[in-house]
Amino acid sequence: EVWDQLHRETSAIGLEKIMELQGFYVKSGQMAAANIGNAFPPIWQETLSPLQDECPSRPFHVVESIIESEYGKPLREIFSSFDETPIGAASIGQVHRATLKENGNRVVVKVMYPGVEDVFRGDVRTIKMFCQVAQPVHVPPLVEIEKQFMTEFDYKLESEQLDRVRGNMMKADISGGNNDDDTSKSKKMCAIPKPYLELCTKRVLVMEELKGEKLVVELKRDMERQKKRMNGSSKKFGSSSTNDNNDNGGSTNEVEDGFAKEFALGENGPTAEEYDVFIKLLDAKRRASNFYSALYNASVGWLPGRKRREYEGKSSLPINHAKLVDDLLHIHGHQILVDGCFNGDPHPGNILLLGVEEGKPQLGLIDYGQVKVLTKEERLLFCKMIIALADDDKGQICNLLKEAGYVSKKMDSEIMYKFARVAYDEDNEELTEGKHIQLFMDQLHAEDPVEHLPQQYIMASRVSILLRGLGHAVHQSRSVAKAWKPIAEKALKDEEGR
Repeated sequence: EVWDQLHRETSAIGLEKIMELQGFYVKSGQMAAANIGNAFPPIWQETLSPLQDECPSRPFHVVESIIESEYGKPLREIFSSFDETPIGAASIGQVHRATLKENGNRVVVKVMYPGVEDVFRGDVRTIKMFCQVAQPVHVPPLVEIEKQFMTEFDYKLESEQLDRVRGNMMKADISGGNNDDDTSKSKKMCAIPKPYLELCTKRVLVMEELKGEKLVVELKRDMERQKKRMNGSSKKFGSSSTNDNNDNGGSTNEVEDGFAKEFALGENGPTAEEYDVFIKLLDAKRRASNFYSALYNASVGWLPGRKRREYEGKSSLPINHAKLVDDLLHIHGHQILVDGCFNGDPHPGNILLLGVEEGKPQLGLIDYGQVKVLTKEERLLFCKMIIALADDDKGQICNLLKEAGYVSKKMDSEIMYKFARVAYDEDNEELTEGKHIQLFMDQLHAEDPVEHLPQQYIMASRVSILLRGLGHAVHQSRSVAKAWKPIAEKALKDEEGR
């Protein structure tokens, strides 16, 4: 409790200072909110979560002047309606809903703040100077991150990157295409918005609106519903005299109680398949309850003084957290290992969840300002690294790391192995020896100082760490290498067949 109080006080001060400084400090706060490396206490994650998309916004007249300056014409000539209140505001700009005058399509419009690029460059320069003196191990990643962040200050470039990644995902049948109907699109693993390239400029980006909530918002709601359900499940069903069977041969009580225990204990929770069994079980109960409510409302419910029963919608069903993590890993694994063109910033604020009301959750992926492109040689070498990590082949891991450009003072193979595991694969207490991940990485650097990192893979490492952070947050920790191994093997096999 003492530590919790300290975390509450210091995280609030941190949020206040970040909001005051803005710029790159907001990006750093987003990393904390996203639980990078499972390194931040839950209180810090929660306190800093507004940085994902709830930063202070600029007045509408500022937004309007930027848009009209970019287009050289009044806003009303482009949009038939434009919501003055933003739906989100982050580090470099804010987002508004609008309707295109030409065809009536609903879109979202990203508008970049004036002068923000200069602020970012100054912030990164200051942080790099500090690291050169105090923590030189962080300088190489900062150089690569700075290079990637600078691409965010050109929305025209971002729209082209978005279009390219979207095209790759459609080609792989992972995302819905322009010719798919709504039903077909909803069955795909994810949705990526279509950019209106002709309306995108350096400071304005117009794209298709995806109808959904932020993933963090929906997961929070879902976890609260699940906890409420689980807290009452053992008492409610354990005392029941019935023993309904589910399709897999277990009793209703056994499945619900087992699921409740796994969730309550905070272990690496149920698999996607176990989640599906549980969701089907609850859906059957929901439909049965709605059937009896319909009978009641059609008979007794008409009597004076009787209250009609409400129906339970599909949105009350749990979200399959395991499948969400698995899908995110598959999507980004394909982007990195097959396409060699990937979003380097998949933090939770850039992920939506669509179709919850219909009981068909689907990922919506937005914000492609930090797209990294690998050469074919870089991509195939990383495929080999992923396979070596999944197979725990220490010799091969070290050889590939050297080939990628890793240089340290002693070239200690054990340190190299641990670095690769944490950077690209997984982080857990056994691997980090029970230490905070930052302290563990500092220890590795102290034992064998790094002189050069494979900069081409820094953003791939960032993707791995971000997705692992989300997995930790929902009790779905993963070995990224094991999840990506089948994709890497297929990519190498396809290349050999050409």
